[in-house]
Amino acid sequence: MTPLGTLQMAVFIGRRNFIAALGGVSVAWPLAARAQQSAMPVIGFLNGGSSTTFGYLAAAFRQGLSETGYVEERNVAIEYRWADEHFDQLPAMAEELVRRNVAVLVATGGDLSARAAKRATDTIPIVFALGADPVAAGFVASINRPGGNATGVNFFTTRLLPKQLELLCQLVPNAAVIALLLNPDSANFDTNTKNGEVAGRALGRQIRVFKAGTEDEINIVFARLIQERVDGLVVPGEPLFTSRRDQLTALVVRNAIPAMFYQREFVAAGALASYGENFADNYRQIGIYAGRILNGEKPANLPVQQPSKFELIINLKTAKALDLTVPLIMQMTADEVIE
Repeated sequence: MTPLGTLQMAVFIGRRNFIAALGGVSVAWPLAARAQQSAMPVIGFLNGGSSTTFGYLAAAFRQGLSETGYVEERNVAIEYRWADEHFDQLPAMAEELVRRNVAVLVATGGDLSARAAKRATDTIPIVFALGADPVAAGFVASINRPGGNATGVNFFTTRLLPKQLELLCQLVPNAAVIALLLNPDSANFDTNTKNGEVAGRALGRQIRVFKAGTEDEINIVFARLIQERVDGLVVPGEPLFTSRRDQLTALVVRNAIPAMFYQREFVAAGALASYGENFADNYRQIGIYAGRILNGEKPANLPVQQPSKFELIINLKTAKALDLTVPLIMQMTADEVIE
C-alpha cells in the first residue's frame, strides 16, 4: 500500500472510532439522565382536601422546601395525593405512598391525614400539620423532643376560639346570641364546644352550637340561623369548612350574618373578619422540615413547631353593609383592613 493509501486508511479508522464514540455518548447521556432522575428523593404529600382549595398552601410548602435547597423536578420529586374531602380514602392513600417508599411523608389538610400517615408507617419520617395536641394524640413523646418518626407544626385550632369570640363581640357589641358552627365528626368537636361555652359565659353571651358535617348540613344550619335570628357566627378552623369556603362565604354574605372565620380567604371573599394563624407560613415551615429531613436530620430531634404569626383581618366594606362601626383601635391594630 502506498504511503498515501496508508494515511487515508488511518483517517478512515480514526473517523469510524470517533463516530462510534459519539454514538456511545448519545446512548450514555439519556441513561445518565434517567439514573439521576431515579436517584432523586421522593416526598409523599398527603392532603384531605383538594388541590383547588389547598393549592396556595402547597406552593408555600414548596417555598419552604426550596429554602433548604430542594426544588421540585430539579432535585426532588413530589407525589401528591388529594382526598378531595373523601376522608375515608386517606388510609389507603397513605399506605400507597408508603409502598412507594417515599423519603418523607408530609401529612396535611387536617388531623385525619396525620392519623392515616402515622398508622401507615412507624419508620418513614412524617411531617404533619396537626390541630390536636400532638402529645395527647400520641404522635410525639414531647413537643421539644418528639422521639419517634414524626414531627411537624401544631396548629392552634381549638385555642383560638375564645379570642375569635371576643373579637366578634367587639365588632358586634350588641350581639346577645352567637352561633358556633362545628363539625360533629371532628376530633376537636368536644373541645371546641367546651371552649366556646366557657368563653361565652365569660363574655356574657349565649352560645348556640350548630352541627354540620356535610355540604347539605351546612345549608340546613344556615336556614336555622336565619329562623332563630342569631346575632353573629363564629366558624373555627376545620378542614371541611376550608373545603367549603365558597359556600360558607356566600351564605354569610347573602344572609347578612356577621361572621368570624379563621383564614383571610373568607374575608377577602366578603365575610366580616377572621382571626387565625398565618397558614401559608405554617406550610412553609413544613416544607423546611421536610428539606431538613432529606438533608439527614431526624424527626425525633426536630421540635414540633408552634405558630408564631396570627392575623386579624377585617372587611370594612362588609362592616358598613352590616351597619357596623369598627372601633378605630381595631382598625389600627388589625393586620389588614379590606376596604
